[in-house]
Amino acid sequence: MSQPVSVEALRHHLAYTAWASRRLVEAAALLSADELTRDFQTADHSVLGTLAHVFAGDRIWLAFALSAPVPAFLTEADRSLSVLQNDWPALLERWQEFARGLTAESALAMVESTRQGKIYRQPLWQVVLHVVNHGTHHRGQVSGFLRTMGHTPPPLDLMAYYREQAAHA
Repeated sequence: MSQPVSVEALRHHLAYTAWASRRLVEAAALLSADELTRDFQTADHSVLGTLAHVFAGDRIWLAFALSAPVPAFLTEADRSLSVLQNDWPALLERWQEFARGLTAESALAMVESTRQGKIYRQPLWQVVLHVVNHGTHHRGQVSGFLRTMGHTPPPLDLMAYYREQAAHA
């Protein structure tokens, strides 16, 4: 089986998703409690709920990628700004550590996951891209929530990340 994306690209995308998630948590920290929990009638309801959902997804998928015990998806304790400020950066660092160990061969390894009792198998590189895409989708929702409340979200585009990285190089 061929790998349509390089290990280096996977590493860059995981670094991007960590950067973007951190930026959005910093923006969320500036909100009032009412703004943080305002219900936008979406699946995860609020800024806090949506960010907690992304955090929980990052945690679950890393467990699948590591063939580790899978934690509960989302607990009530996860719906806390302090968890997002403290536990999520540590989780994102574990993803970075994981990425440093990726090889062309390991990126092709099959990962087994379950959803609603059904077992799925897909190559690890697909899991990594899913994690990045999942985060991008929901960060976009949160950015929209911020704009609706009159706040300007931080730039989160992949190109903004690339440009910032180039400026620091």
